Amino acid sequence: MPAPRVIVLSGYGLNSEEETLQGFLHCGASGEIVHINDLIDGHKKLADYQIMAIPGGFSFGDDTGSGNAYANRMKNHLWDEVKMFMEKEHLVIGICNGAQILANLGLVPALDGKYGERQIALRHNRTARYECRWVDLKITPNHCVWTRGMDHLHVVVSHGEGNLYAEDSVLEQIKAKNLITATYCKADGTPANSEFPFNPNGALEDIAALTDESGRALLIMPHPERAMYWTQLDTWTLEKEQLIRAGKPFLVEADGMKIFRNAVGYFKE
Repeated sequence: MPAPRVIVLSGYGLNSEEETLQGFLHCGASGEIVHINDLIDGHKKLADYQIMAIPGGFSFGDDTGSGNAYANRMKNHLWDEVKMFMEKEHLVIGICNGAQILANLGLVPALDGKYGERQIALRHNRTARYECRWVDLKITPNHCVWTRGMDHLHVVVSHGEGNLYAEDSVLEQIKAKNLITATYCKADGTPANSEFPFNPNGALEDIAALTDESGRALLIMPHPERAMYWTQLDTWTLEKEQLIRAGKPFLVEADGMKIFRNAVGYFKE
């Protein structure tokens, strides 16, 4: 089977495009960075790709709420293409600002297949400030393609609005359908229990990532593309010395790369 083609969206303040694309390329996919206007104008077609990634950033300066303006641009100009993409055996990931866009578009959690209906919100952090720090995630065993075989992720958060909120009835369905894909935890794997800084934003149930009922879409606030390689980690210099003393080889990949490898591997099954 040919390598899947990846489209990484850009424009209007999205960033991290290069790092996000690199994760997929490293794992054997082909792909390119495409400005949203090139999709709207028809120069590029969403149907030509199998994976859509919306990276982090501060689209439209977070005016009208993080991810809202970009989501509206997609909904007003590209909704038919996006909905068709979701209904196929394709994959979607939204990272940080991309996660906020997915939430505003109603692509995750999309309970009962209701794509386009906003069911959750990502509100201002409980600290009322931008948070940029390393955190630990506990991966929940479920049907999500992106996190298969993973149990833990040491990764970076970098956002001002990551406080996931859902009405009680929605949260109950999310939990009942096992859509919580990752939760913030302490370094030893015990729950953060909303305690700062382990839960950096105050998200309900310590939720850091959600999937939809198909398992093919991933909404994740932390940045796996900033923890793909061992030398990106905040612990790598210490681990380097430990490996030297133990006479062991250096590492290449970090846990964040597994997310990209799972996505590319999905199309080889």
